[in-house]
Amino acid sequence: MNDLCLLSARDAVRRLRRRDLSPLDLVEAAAARIEEVEPRINALPIRFLEVARDEARRFPREPREHQGWLAGLPIAVKDYNDVAGQLTTYGSPIYANHRAATDDRTIATLRSNGAIPLAKSNVPEFAGSHTFNPIWGVTRNPWNLGRTAGGSSGGAAAALAAREVWLANGSCLGGSLRIPASFCGIVGLRPSPGLVPRGDGLPAFDSLWVDGPMARDVPDLALMLDAMALVTPHDPLSRPGPAGGFQAALDAACPPRRVGFSPDLGLRRIDPEVAEICAAAALRFTAMGSAVEDAAPDFSGAIDSFQVLRALLFADVRGALLPAERHRLNPDIAWNIEKGQRLTAAEIIAAMQDRHALFHRVARFFEDHDLLVCPTVAVPPFPVEQRFPTEIAGETLTTYIDWMFLTFVITLTGCPAVSLPCGLTKEGMPVGLQLVGPPHGDAGLLGAAALMEQALGFRLPVLPA
Repeated sequence: MNDLCLLSARDAVRRLRRRDLSPLDLVEAAAARIEEVEPRINALPIRFLEVARDEARRFPREPREHQGWLAGLPIAVKDYNDVAGQLTTYGSPIYANHRAATDDRTIATLRSNGAIPLAKSNVPEFAGSHTFNPIWGVTRNPWNLGRTAGGSSGGAAAALAAREVWLANGSCLGGSLRIPASFCGIVGLRPSPGLVPRGDGLPAFDSLWVDGPMARDVPDLALMLDAMALVTPHDPLSRPGPAGGFQAALDAACPPRRVGFSPDLGLRRIDPEVAEICAAAALRFTAMGSAVEDAAPDFSGAIDSFQVLRALLFADVRGALLPAERHRLNPDIAWNIEKGQRLTAAEIIAAMQDRHALFHRVARFFEDHDLLVCPTVAVPPFPVEQRFPTEIAGETLTTYIDWMFLTFVITLTGCPAVSLPCGLTKEGMPVGLQLVGPPHGDAGLLGAAALMEQALGFRLPVLPA
């Protein structure tokens, strides 16, 4: 492997600013690593390396010229986001030949901050937390090629774990930034709604779907969030980040005063080994002087509420596809759209009321606690041949998203949440710890995550892939 692939994103950017490296050097390093590992993991199926090389050659060279937060760093872009002139397939045969005319707002913001897109990361068809689709096939976990990388930002997480790129963007509805981060031993942040601009294809007032950063460690995550965050009049939820940016906020990080931990949020069973690993990790806060107690808000009604509101969103965003394209849709997606179209007003009102009540219970919880901590995923990475888990610890599941409950109920709260690698199963697969901050508490959450990352001492190994 080219040694440049081993650099952190921060070190790569520092060397770009010092002119020790050029953006083209990093594009070539990424291209070589992609060629080496892609046949086995299939994380970045859409590649436009020549376009990236041309952009790297043209990138501003003089210090006085605008270089942004990333200064010419190559990145991977999720195949739900538009890059001008490149395919955006959403993993669906319906869009197999669709090319975007322009960058969407998320990617335009990253490019304005010095990012150079060089590939699109693989995704499930439209949504889901196992990355496979009929166009590009399955993405494999670099830790074990027989296991899933998670999803829907599975290609992004696998590419980071395999050191194909230094940073990658993702998006999250039910856990798509956090679940693949957990499965691949990297970090992924679901930011507060409104911090990161989204494309116009999503409902403007929706707060369930957010775009966010993925990286190999928390300081790199803060760097990418700085490059993604933007106040924009095109987003009615838009709001500014902290003065000086998220990286500066890490320097002021303080241990949390009081931490609530729950292995299951009181909702349903989880894998016992995952619970044990995460409980041990959460107790590491005590060495920082934090009080760690068994405590969590009451999440009653959250599973049903999310199922209804997710279905409503699917019917809104993808419902027009169903009449003509049902035969080409993933059956799980078709089911989710139809569920949304069959909802009654009473069901929607009940789901919204349950969400509102949950938010206020969570807000009260954070009056006395600085963090809520739980496992990111209820199960370790499962075999790639399996569409989704159908049972956990003997409890039968009924839908393709039931197993994702630890992340999707947090989505409902609007709180920022990050997944940190906190240990390995007996089979050597990563397990993620989910740290949840109070509403709008992204900067403080990242600071606590950085301190926990240091305490855990987990470092991504050089994976063979």
